[in-house]
Amino acid sequence: MSRKDKLLQRFLHMPIKKDLTFSELETLLVTYGYVKIEGNGSAVKFFNREKDSLINLHKPHPGNILKIYLIKQIQEKLREVCDG
Repeated sequence: MSRKDKLLQRFLHMPIKKDLTFSELETLLVTYGYVKIEGNGSAVKFFNREKDSLINLHKPHPGNILKIYLIKQIQEKLREVCDG
């Protein structure tokens, strides 16, 4: 199983894992064709032109761990884009 597949499984796992990081998310989204667009402060967008999919979020701080509500939103997008 590839790293991409393992990361996708971690993000789609139920119950939601509480140790998912922004770095892992960034790696996963880039492998699925998203481009990272830095905004002001901690704002970040990931855009996939092929799928016309946009994900807006804020980098977690002070740590790198993603919040549960954010992972739920990301799961919805991943299921749409990755046919997962």
